[in-house]
Amino acid sequence: MQEQHRPDLLQGADPNHPLDAVFVNAPLRDYADRPRVNDFTLPVLGMAYIATVAVQRGFNVAVLDAEAHGLPVADVVRLVNAAAPRWAGFNLLAPTYDIAAEIAHRLDPAIMVMAGGHQAKAMPTGILTDPRMRRCEALVLGEGETRVAALLEDHGARVELPGVMWMDPVLHRPVTGGRPGTGHHLAPDINALPFVDRAFLAQDPGPADGRVEANMVGARGCPYDCSFCGAAVSANPDVTIRTRRPDNILEEMSQLRAEQGVTAFRFVDDLFLGARRIIFQMMSAFTAAGIGDWARWDATGRINVLDRLTDQALDVLAGNGLREVALGIESGSERMLAHIDKRITPAMIRSVVRRLTAHGIAVKGYFILGLPTETRAELAETVALVRELWDLTEPAPGRFRASVFEFRPYPGTPEWDRLIATGRYTPAQLMDYTAVDLTTAGVDEAMRARDEFNFSVGLQFGEPTVAEIRAALVELTHQQHARSQEAA
Repeated sequence: MQEQHRPDLLQGADPNHPLDAVFVNAPLRDYADRPRVNDFTLPVLGMAYIATVAVQRGFNVAVLDAEAHGLPVADVVRLVNAAAPRWAGFNLLAPTYDIAAEIAHRLDPAIMVMAGGHQAKAMPTGILTDPRMRRCEALVLGEGETRVAALLEDHGARVELPGVMWMDPVLHRPVTGGRPGTGHHLAPDINALPFVDRAFLAQDPGPADGRVEANMVGARGCPYDCSFCGAAVSANPDVTIRTRRPDNILEEMSQLRAEQGVTAFRFVDDLFLGARRIIFQMMSAFTAAGIGDWARWDATGRINVLDRLTDQALDVLAGNGLREVALGIESGSERMLAHIDKRITPAMIRSVVRRLTAHGIAVKGYFILGLPTETRAELAETVALVRELWDLTEPAPGRFRASVFEFRPYPGTPEWDRLIATGRYTPAQLMDYTAVDLTTAGVDEAMRARDEFNFSVGLQFGEPTVAEIRAALVELTHQQHARSQEAA
């Protein structure tokens, strides 16, 4: 059966009733040009939260994760048009914006368009004045659960909803809704939200290391200001940082275990291991609930926070089932770490990675090559640090693995603003994201799992050339793949 005629790709919908909305996660590239080669992508938890709340309010909605299914653009258009929802919603991200806008442009005129996501917040006027987005009836800036539900109830509600924008048909300029007393829409109570209905997710829960694994969000917002990151606090002044109560998280974990056999969890937010107060609260609750007896879990962490934990605290984390910590290391250069405002040093990185792996906790380190102002010597420092961490943790019970990326600028981030301020780049240049095929002779196994992350604007922002950056990226990725294969 051809993809464009498969209603099962519209996940979570009731086929017996008309659709109020289809929420579309646009593909990172048009897979008609080059099919995807990896078979997993991160679940669209934010979109699933919006869909879950909409269902709770009585609406019939679906999620079409075109990236997870590797769909060509034409198939996405045909699927949505055939479903004929009242609304089509898009999560706008800088790398997928052009594809999302093309899909929106080709939809049946009877389908109203709403959109949100980081790109909506970063460049709202540019989106509303884009001819391809001329039918965008509501641009929702920030967390959308309650405002999307209100829009599904009444299109006219946009005039009362804060942070909802549209193009005024008379004035021909963007306008923003909102009235006094509606600010609660901007920061929904995350402990009162329903648990994500996993029927809206294409690959979650799914298999991982012999277990069934589900992704979860424990908090919203980030207090840090890393210059390259879309979650930087300076880029999100509207976001109120909130953490879910431990009992609320434990209830969702237990429900997933009982209903879907989940015994592994991945906390994808910035704060689960990013603040000592939260770590201690969560671990106290995990210990009391005996989570370590049946569950394993991964989380993102902050090196500067973990550096201050005692060995006893690390033992508690390991005893409660912590399997792996994802750390944003980014660079091996002390100057570059200061430039991007990581608030860490190479010595701190070595210490935290060594101590975590010594306690049997695996570490996944993220690195960025080609950061603005980076010299060749600083690029070499990053490459050397990756290899040093491999050697440093070789005898440890916990493993260290590296995931390396080419720098990409994103609108709304501090680094974007610095690049524009130099006068050497235009927004169009910095947003010219192109998928890059780093495989050779067909599918390269070392690059397979990261196919979705290989895209670039093709610009040189420091001393190393794009070719030098990609050569280092491919070499480190091949070496990491070989090490992982040996350990398996």
